[in-house]
Amino acid sequence: MSKKQCSLCSAIDSDINPVFSKNGLFICRDCQNRYGASSIDDFINRLDMDNESDDFYDIGVDFSNTSPKILKATLDEYVIGQDDAKKLLSVAVYNHYKRILYQNNDNSDDVEIAKSNILLLGPTGSGKTLMAQTFARFLNVPIAISDATSLTQAGYVGEDVENILTRLYQAADYDVKRTEMGIVFIDEIDKIARVGENRSITRDVSGEGVQQALLKIIEGSVVNISPQGGRKHPHQEFVPINTENILFICGGAFDGLNDIIKRRLGGNMLGFNSDKKIINNDENYFHLVDSSDLMNYGMIPELIGRLHIIATLNEINQDAMLNILLKPKNSLIKQYQKIFALDNVELEFEEKALKLIAQKAIDRKTGARALRAIMESLMVDLMFDIKDYEGYKLIVTADFVSDSKPPMLIKKNPKNSKKTKRTD
Repeated sequence: MSKKQCSLCSAIDSDINPVFSKNGLFICRDCQNRYGASSIDDFINRLDMDNESDDFYDIGVDFSNTSPKILKATLDEYVIGQDDAKKLLSVAVYNHYKRILYQNNDNSDDVEIAKSNILLLGPTGSGKTLMAQTFARFLNVPIAISDATSLTQAGYVGEDVENILTRLYQAADYDVKRTEMGIVFIDEIDKIARVGENRSITRDVSGEGVQQALLKIIEGSVVNISPQGGRKHPHQEFVPINTENILFICGGAFDGLNDIIKRRLGGNMLGFNSDKKIINNDENYFHLVDSSDLMNYGMIPELIGRLHIIATLNEINQDAMLNILLKPKNSLIKQYQKIFALDNVELEFEEKALKLIAQKAIDRKTGARALRAIMESLMVDLMFDIKDYEGYKLIVTADFVSDSKPPMLIKKNPKNSKKTKRTD
């Protein structure tokens, strides 16, 4: 006689974790505790209160009042520039969740809408991860962000590909339905490119092998995961996760891809009969990428074929970097102004100072991520002496940014508004 199995986490009935049943529902003690139910009757009452249908699961967004334009406007609040990529992503994400929410309720025909996964190409610090995080926060769906460089083929030292889904399951508070409607962002996807075209007897366990392992979960299949992560073993309890409705977004800097695109376009063509257009070696040609370029880079055709939407992000120039400092809802300048305001210090930046900070970030060639490192190094002494500035307006000047000269101080008391400079 087969043992009882939990309907939620598939745990087998045992002395340590007994499974209780009522009205055809099986629930283990661990799941009861997880959902705060004192008994299986209490759990059934909670299910009745929630009254969620099997073919319709509310993700927290009223899609009758949501559109790709609204999604893009949400991205605009946090991500500066990259309008083409944001428009493409907004349409893709909107269509993905519209397909999930309404396809099962429309039985008028037999048309099935396929899932479209996304590949983001762009330099480091251009906003790839931030876009995925913003969508997940706005749509109220769980998101798991994984680094492809830590993944290895199953059976080798490293992290199994299935652990990506384990992270999503944990981000969804161990709710299988929410997990199956989440977003998985796989960063540094370019770092698992195939080593070379020549096949050898040695296995590329962190390159092509990982790409092959990703095929199964990206396309859409039922994957058994370990709820706690780690390596699988025969006596372990597994949770089945259907990846058909999970949106996979892969991102990578693809350093060197620009040269591959230029070679295809004829950038290195020589000879009298060459009718290829001479192209600028300094220009970014990511927007002209096609599948052959990605295959030449080292991505296998099967994986490229499952990433149907390719969005390219541009390198950040000085104007965009300046806007990143000032315009987003959680911009760095606003954050520092809030920190200083908590100690009754009004913080202000001269325009020349901001331009210098933006230029320093560009020189570091790590995108918008460089801004925080630069700001932290600039502001550490001011924050250390913050109590000395209480009651003052503190103005960060260009001389302070370039030569570490003292900032300008203005007493906020109107009786003593004379400008002074700190000299100690």
